[in-house]
Amino acid sequence: DQDHAQAQYALGKMYAQGEGVAKDESEAAGWYRKAAEQGSPAAQYNLDVMYANGAGMSKDFAEAQKLFRKAADQGNKDSQYYLGLMYARGAWGVSRDEAEAVRWLQLAAKDGPLMSPHRGAIIELAFLTDSKMRELKRTANDGNAEAQYQVGSLYLSGPMDYREAASWFRKAADQDHPEAQASVGALYLSGWGGDLVDAERFMRKAAEKGIAVAQSRLGDMYAEGKGVPKSSVEAAKWYRMAAEQGHWMAQASLGEMYLNGDGVPKDYVEAHKWLNLAAAQSQEFPWATSKHNLAVVEKQMTRQEISEAQQSAREFKPRKSPGANASTAKDGISDSGPISSGTGFFITDDGFLVTNNHVVQKSSQLRLLTSVGLVTAKVVKVDVANDLALLKVEGRFLSLPVVTSRSVRSGNTVVTVGFPNIGLQGFAPKLAKGEVAALSGAQDDPRYFQISVPVQPGNSGGALVDERGNAIGVVAAKLDALTALATSGALPENVNYAVKSSLLLSFLESVPDVAAKLREPETHDRKFEDVVKSAEQAAVLVLVY
Repeated sequence: DQDHAQAQYALGKMYAQGEGVAKDESEAAGWYRKAAEQGSPAAQYNLDVMYANGAGMSKDFAEAQKLFRKAADQGNKDSQYYLGLMYARGAWGVSRDEAEAVRWLQLAAKDGPLMSPHRGAIIELAFLTDSKMRELKRTANDGNAEAQYQVGSLYLSGPMDYREAASWFRKAADQDHPEAQASVGALYLSGWGGDLVDAERFMRKAAEKGIAVAQSRLGDMYAEGKGVPKSSVEAAKWYRMAAEQGHWMAQASLGEMYLNGDGVPKDYVEAHKWLNLAAAQSQEFPWATSKHNLAVVEKQMTRQEISEAQQSAREFKPRKSPGANASTAKDGISDSGPISSGTGFFITDDGFLVTNNHVVQKSSQLRLLTSVGLVTAKVVKVDVANDLALLKVEGRFLSLPVVTSRSVRSGNTVVTVGFPNIGLQGFAPKLAKGEVAALSGAQDDPRYFQISVPVQPGNSGGALVDERGNAIGVVAAKLDALTALATSGALPENVNYAVKSSLLLSFLESVPDVAAKLREPETHDRKFEDVVKSAEQAAVLVLVY
């Protein structure tokens, strides 16, 4: 009743079979129709059959044909099989067309993405493909890439010769045929000719052309480190491209990554959305791992979050991917992921935080990875001259006290907690420790400390914390290596800079509501571990879209 497509499909099936309720084909058709309107291929297929048989409604071959095609286009094997039969037999108002019959039966006879190969399609193809194979081979031998691809497809569904299929796919792939590139890449991955280098090369070419199955398989390769360096971030990128096209395996993988915070920030709403979409595309959803993950994530969510995730899933519309270099946006957030990232730290308990201006200056939207998950932030004020930015999010958080930097001396021990190189090092906060090396920055700039704290891209905007746990600066920059090399003939070693907190306090005084909420300084010595814990609790990852 709340428009959950999978529940509507399941209830329709119970009414159709009389399981737990009195058998009622009209009621079954009603629930199937609701789920079908939300894009459930399983519901579309069952509704097809009811239209074709006149079960619970008047026979309507035109409507049945339309729904069969819709479900077949989404990968439903039964729909592909019956659509192939319609063309093979000239049945249900469809004119006989052997080429179309073979095309749909081939899809039904192939692996995935929704179900295992349809055995009936394999048998039916055996009667159709002999003459088709001879005709196609003549054209393929003349160098026609589409014919070469079709011959390869026939070897996968008729004679079942994987090496021969790979050979024909390779001919078409070398002519830049995207589907053939995806197919030969998949066969090479499975050990049927070629090697992992060729597999990766062809899979990437197809993925970059927007072929969803290739994007999903390339995501698998990065997730497993198979033929490419292992990278959860790269895996998530390719899974997202395929998931946006409606590829259920990619949706399930992306949902699991959001559940575990693997390659993407942990986000239960996003996890639920993608796992739910994956579940809705299978007739019986037999994949235990994904089903388990959906149950796991719901236990971590509030009712409001579950409702938000379900609404997001209902509004999802598959769209053709334009390729790896393109990005689309929804509500100002790029579907291809953040364009950059940095660090910030809370300075009040009600959600005001500080980072560098250069971190946020090119953003159209900002999201923060906090202790309560991903939240959207807004820019309140910036100080371009001193590279500072004040942000605000809703909620309650642990903050750091900010103290004047006038009492800081060279040699003082300082630490920072940040999120460097998230693509390589992950999303967990990282500690860096060092000393104040000088009380001025490059060319004696009085606005900065020079620090020996090892920082990397992504540390920008993090708090520079003293031994008592007070923020005495904002990590801002590294000495440019090329400039130093050109000037001195040597590369710099661990020369970094932080904006002094005295400038930060002056900046915050211009926002009285914030200045009045700043915490009192820590005045007593504390254990180093406690200082680090406080810095970690206040630190947030800033994702820039």
